[in-house]
Amino acid sequence: MKQLHRKDLFGWSEFNQERNLDFHSVLWVREQGNVLIDPLALSDHDLEHLQALGGANIIVITNSDHCRDAENIAAQTGAKIVGPVGEQATFPIVCYCWLADNEEIVPGLIAYQLEGSKTPGELALVLENSTLITGDLIRSHLAGELCLLPNAKLTDLALAQKSAARLANLSAIDTVLTGDGWPVFKQGSAALKRLLET
Repeated sequence: MKQLHRKDLFGWSEFNQERNLDFHSVLWVREQGNVLIDPLALSDHDLEHLQALGGANIIVITNSDHCRDAENIAAQTGAKIVGPVGEQATFPIVCYCWLADNEEIVPGLIAYQLEGSKTPGELALVLENSTLITGDLIRSHLAGELCLLPNAKLTDLALAQKSAARLANLSAIDTVLTGDGWPVFKQGSAALKRLLET
């Protein structure tokens, strides 16, 4: 795994040839139990790294299309899987509990429910006010710039834009770690505001 912009954050990626961009997963290392977000399959090297960093306590899934390798990693680590309450009735894997809007998952990590994306109630996560972690709705196909999921995949463009605007109003966001595409490590709030202008 690669260290990200903080010493307690790590990530690993997989290049998707169909979309010509990277998919990403995030690990937050914390004394009270590590948190994995939308975990892709781990290489043997990354699994050893995860174990050396303390394993995993919770796996957060932002939407049903990002279940990825969560079940397998949960079986290996004993982590509890949590997902978006908006998909509770149709979620493809078993979750320990369901996350609602503005819910604190663990101290310092808040779930924001998004509307208008391809799945109901997709989650974005805000870590200690300054790092936004996104699933599908907000992504980056061009380094330094954010975009929305293509219109053809949205269920409601107006609601999607409203959800993005809500996140853009979080003025303390400096970093945006996207599930798909490039991360934005600096001036994330400004990148979110530019997204609204396109």
